[in-house]
Amino acid sequence: MNVDLIFKIAGVGIVVAVLNQLLIRSGREEQALLTTIAGLVVVLYVLTGEIGNLFQSIKQIFDL
Repeated sequence: MNVDLIFKIAGVGIVVAVLNQLLIRSGREEQALLTTIAGLVVVLYVLTGEIGNLFQSIKQIFDL
């Protein structure tokens, strides 16, 4: 597993957490929720490629 992937996910998490707190404190709870959902979608998009690589490795290992 690549360490860069962990740093990308952590970076997105930190940015989303800061934006979430700023938006909540300014009274924009709906936008804070949308920001959190957008962060989740970005992380899932990044992980989708890695999951594809995992399945390819499994297929190669077991000659499927």
